[in-house]
Amino acid sequence: MGSIHPARDLVELVHRAGARAVVDGVGYCPHGLPDVTALGADVYLFSLYKVYGPHQGAMCVRADLAAELPSQAHFFKGDALPGRFTPAGPDHAQVAAVNGVIDYLEAVARHHGHGNAPVQAQAAAIRQLFRASETARLQPLLDFLSHHPKVRLIGSDRADSRAPTVTFTVAGLPSSEVAHRLAEGRIGVGSGNFYAYRLIQALGIEPTDGVVRTSFVHYTTDAEVERLISALDALLR
Repeated sequence: MGSIHPARDLVELVHRAGARAVVDGVGYCPHGLPDVTALGADVYLFSLYKVYGPHQGAMCVRADLAAELPSQAHFFKGDALPGRFTPAGPDHAQVAAVNGVIDYLEAVARHHGHGNAPVQAQAAAIRQLFRASETARLQPLLDFLSHHPKVRLIGSDRADSRAPTVTFTVAGLPSSEVAHRLAEGRIGVGSGNFYAYRLIQALGIEPTDGVVRTSFVHYTTDAEVERLISALDALLR
């Protein structure tokens, strides 16, 4: 869907009900670098490969909840954080590779004049830079898809309320065929249900074929988005 949800408001609702709030940030992290503390979630999960790092999961847990949760590790590691949540030993190579994520984000901050700012200020600046870049390039694609008579755009047609992960279907053409024909023009998109089987089904779409999905990030150029729109325009004639 690409929707950006008001996570802080939802967390507060959950807490008022006396429950713990777990936020899955895998779809948003590469586009917004959220302030996890400000969200107030008890657990925040995301994948480091989504933020230009290794294929490894990350879990931020509030200290009080971490103290309550049972250990999943060897008995002699049961009192030490974060080792008590690692059943075996850590993947040292991937842990070391995470430094590359920080190096990259710091380089982006320096390039845009924020290199001397405190870490939180750098993160906030990058968040604004990423969103501004992606929103400007996303809106033309949404405009094309939402106004085309053969296309069903899934989710909002407003770039300011969604991430640049865009799914759609085409009347009379299987999603797999759309992806194949774009691939022939050296444009890479995906097709299928992307593990969202029940959502696709609830939208009245056949899950075995699913939707076409295209996405981009802050370093995508205007020319690349224009090339995608032109290719789609030619394909849909």
